[in-house]
Amino acid sequence: MTVPATTAALPARRSTRPNQYFRNMSAKIASIPMILTAVVIFAGGTLWTVLYSFTNSRLLPRMSFVGLDQYERLWAAPRWTVSIVNLGIYGIFSLIFSLMIGFLLAALMDQKIRFENTFRTIFLYPFALSFIVTGLVWQWILNPEFGIQSVIRSLGWTSFRFDPLYDPALVMYGILIAALWQGTGLVMCLMLAGLRGIDGEIWKASRIDGIPAWKTYLFIVIPMMRPVFITTLVIIASGIVKVYDLVVAQTSGGPGIASEVPAKYVYDYMFQAQNLGQGFAASTMMLLAVAIIIIPWAYLEFGGRKRG
Repeated sequence: MTVPATTAALPARRSTRPNQYFRNMSAKIASIPMILTAVVIFAGGTLWTVLYSFTNSRLLPRMSFVGLDQYERLWAAPRWTVSIVNLGIYGIFSLIFSLMIGFLLAALMDQKIRFENTFRTIFLYPFALSFIVTGLVWQWILNPEFGIQSVIRSLGWTSFRFDPLYDPALVMYGILIAALWQGTGLVMCLMLAGLRGIDGEIWKASRIDGIPAWKTYLFIVIPMMRPVFITTLVIIASGIVKVYDLVVAQTSGGPGIASEVPAKYVYDYMFQAQNLGQGFAASTMMLLAVAIIIIPWAYLEFGGRKRG
């Protein structure tokens, strides 16, 4: 008689199982203010910006639609074209060198070296500084009158020249140096966390099989760190799109317009030229660039996981 009683009790237990929409109600209720904030401020502000990018707003927003005129002016402006090219140069080299240097430093730190905590603090410390401070420091370091060029010339190499911030063809690389100095430490920490998550048995097996360390990293470790690399790429890319502080602190967009970037273009048109419509159009293009980064990341992180 026990078996039928147990069997009869099963439907009752299933019927008392709460609906999935009502699980963790306390957590869902607590998240309502943040959800409302995100919807109202972020989504609302985004839609407001896109809407007014189709107007001829000047000092104050006004609903006077001009179609795509602001975007046509935007892409016809040499200053915007220069800023896009600069962002491309800065972005490509920043991605490549940040990942390479960050991973190499993490691989060295993963060897259980002495004073690891000290070195990790030293490498990460620049990230704690503001971009304005970093820009001013590197503006001084790269100044030809009393920076690296002056120091090396005082040692006897009088023909040595290193003044990237004063050369229109090299100015973005001077800004890139400061960006790498500040951001590589964070990349190193992310990569080190990923390396520390690799099972030690994998390294033991590779040594027993006689596999060189570089092959183990290239064909085993790096593929296993795919989520870490994707997250790091998103963090770096989002920082690239909104780069502004370093440029203002080091060059203010100069020499001429040689180091203009989209974020500075937006700021100048919205708050100095008092042309909100043009600034909104440039902001919308920056938003599109961020969406191009975020949507593939979300698909790789969540879409692929669901299929698996």
